[in-house]
Amino acid sequence: MRKHLATVAFLFAVTGCLAQPAPGVYKVVSFDIEVDGAPTVGYFGKSPQGYIVLTKSHFMSVLTAEGRRPGRSSDEKAAQLDSLIAYAGPYRIEGDKLIVDVQSAWVEAWKGTKQSRTWKIDGNRLTLTTERAPYSRDPSKMATATLSFEKVE
Repeated sequence: MRKHLATVAFLFAVTGCLAQPAPGVYKVVSFDIEVDGAPTVGYFGKSPQGYIVLTKSHFMSVLTAEGRRPGRSSDEKAAQLDSLIAYAGPYRIEGDKLIVDVQSAWVEAWKGTKQSRTWKIDGNRLTLTTERAPYSRDPSKMATATLSFEKVE
């Protein structure tokens, strides 16, 4: 009996260590933000566009809002930054955290930082949740973002 319990405990430990996002391409299906406890559904519209690519050694994410149009004026071009998220760099998994060492980013201040996301897998769906941080559109407020992706490759 003890031998069986030890085997079961070992399998749980090994399975827990191996359970992590599988390398591949994931298409974004939703992007929601909670600002000071109030949900903001469809932050980038009902059909945000973008992918996250996970390889064995790197992470790359690009996400854009639906219905983006080319900016013509300086103000329109600057406003496009509010409908884009893009950063890349090597990542590591620590428990339920995916930690990216940002080497390039649309926000210059992110370069050289570590971005941590809580991850969860449910079938072919990957969900990433940010840590609570100052809201980019109003730093006097705190926000948490949740992004869901479906594996396509």
